[in-house]
Amino acid sequence: MDALTLYTNPQSRGRTSRWMLEETGQPYTAVSLDYGPAMKTPAFLALNPMGKVPCLTHGKHVVTEGGAICTYLADRFPASGLMPADRASFYRWMFFAAGPLEQAVTNRALGVEVPADKRGFVGYGHYDLVISTLTDHLAKTPYFCGDTFSAADVYAGSAIGFGLHFNSLPAVPVFVDYWARISDRPAHQRASAADDALIEE
Repeated sequence: MDALTLYTNPQSRGRTSRWMLEETGQPYTAVSLDYGPAMKTPAFLALNPMGKVPCLTHGKHVVTEGGAICTYLADRFPASGLMPADRASFYRWMFFAAGPLEQAVTNRALGVEVPADKRGFVGYGHYDLVISTLTDHLAKTPYFCGDTFSAADVYAGSAIGFGLHFNSLPAVPVFVDYWARISDRPAHQRASAADDALIEE
């Protein structure tokens, strides 16, 4: 079987990819890279020219970008049950998290305010619209794709967890309840413990 190797940092979005690997139940190796020169070596740049983590190798295959890693693993290991039957909802919310949510939260953190008359120029419109879209959806369903936990919950759910932790998302009950529901999963607990141990080192 081709080896799975995750290049990551315990204080990065690589935490989401580690969680996803734990959910698959597949054996993997995690290589923790420090920020700076360690991510700019010729060997690592050959894997990811962006010089950033996470980066997953699976045999000869290389996958970068957190959403792509989660999607690849869900598709590659169907027995894990992480690719829902409702593919339309899956792709919708994966790309929503990678696009509108990521952009809205990042711009807000940087103090970038899109003028009301320019909102059509950005994919997310405005921050409040992104938040209401998420809260309205999660108020109607236990998980992003219905009644079953999926890779969309690992990826989009992690964004909500990070947002609550760093106060970049409002601590409204629907977010708090959703995060409590998914963060108690054993795979998430294992992944978090492994990354937290690296931080303590």
